[in-house]
Amino acid sequence: MRRKTKINEIMNQRLAHIALLVNNYDEAIAFYTQKLKFTVTEDTPLQESKRWVLLSPPGLGSCQLLLARAATEEQSMRIGNQTGGRVFLFLFTDDFYRDFKQMQSVGIVFIREPSVESYGTVAVFQDLYGNLWDLIQPSIT
Repeated sequence: MRRKTKINEIMNQRLAHIALLVNNYDEAIAFYTQKLKFTVTEDTPLQESKRWVLLSPPGLGSCQLLLARAATEEQSMRIGNQTGGRVFLFLFTDDFYRDFKQMQSVGIVFIREPSVESYGTVAVFQDLYGNLWDLIQPSIT
């Protein structure tokens, strides 16, 4: 029998990983570690050519990227466009222009220049496959 959740019971949940379709584990690891300064937190071989690869951005973030090598033609068709052309991931920073300049210096392509919005300073960039990301320094509220 299922236990009913009390209305005042506090749930403790968080997003742990976001799967990102990639062509090749090693090229994706190189991009994210060398250009975005992510850290490989796990790289475990599974069966055949499959691996469990987790990457973390610098700092105290809790959500990690799970690199998922495309295994079917349908998955391969979605590499770089998992969200139909919308911004897919949001990378928060404590110093927008420091990170913006560092990313430009290593060849990250920004497709929308920095702008100041009500929620913070933001610019849109592409990863190695064309996925769109927001680089955001949130406004202090």
